[in-house]
Amino acid sequence: MTPQLEGASYERFWRALQQLGLNAYEARTYLVLLGHSKFKALELAPRSHVPRQKIYEVLDSLVEKGFARVVQDRTKLFSAVEPNLAIPAYLARKREQVEHELTDQARYATNLMQDLAGLYSEGKGGRGTLDFLRIVAEPSQIAGEYRAMLSAVSHEYLEFSRPPYAVDPLDELLVRQAREKGVSCRLLIESGTLDASHRVRLADYAQAGVEIRQASSLPLKLALFDGRLGLIALLDPVVSKPTWTAVVFDHAGFGEAMKHLFEDRWQRASQFGD
Repeated sequence: MTPQLEGASYERFWRALQQLGLNAYEARTYLVLLGHSKFKALELAPRSHVPRQKIYEVLDSLVEKGFARVVQDRTKLFSAVEPNLAIPAYLARKREQVEHELTDQARYATNLMQDLAGLYSEGKGGRGTLDFLRIVAEPSQIAGEYRAMLSAVSHEYLEFSRPPYAVDPLDELLVRQAREKGVSCRLLIESGTLDASHRVRLADYAQAGVEIRQASSLPLKLALFDGRLGLIALLDPVVSKPTWTAVVFDHAGFGEAMKHLFEDRWQRASQFGD
């Protein structure tokens, strides 16, 4: 233990370094190095309570992670890298590594989804990957279903929009792309709960050619694509913390019924901004 770090302070820093990504031996060794200008490896072992046969492995790892450097003298010595330099550089390398791994996983996932989709279709008796009615409760899966249909819409996109509002840059981009390829886009907004940022977003939509009207209340969240595909989201009133559950559909008759509901509410709504 270093003279500067005793008791609770040492324990706190030791555990914090482990949360950062160092192991117990590395954290102890770095703390010892911080309190001294330089050390021989075998001098460090007893001070940091690292077995002699492990100390070189620990020091090599600290050098690789950027927390220690080798000082060349008549013998090989080690010193600490200043924390203000070591920690940000270490986190930057970890971030780069994680982003690289996520990129690889995304590429593998895309190929895997395509391969597994065929198996899923066969297991459903050849109906395809989208049954005519499905229940989806996981928010990220609901968002994925919505974006997939919005990306594929060809001529008409209708939506009942009510809180909680999702202001997602990816969703905004997909709506703009739909308009650019000539898709008719109409949004009916529950107006009483709009905040300033959402109003700005809707004004941008209107400039892009999206038709927007507002109503005092809406019965549910609805997104309808090309009169057939879509989802409705219903608030679960039973659980203590309200959650949304979505019904995803691919059914001409159900889609027609939802469009009639939309048109009825649309005709009774007022222009956005009135």
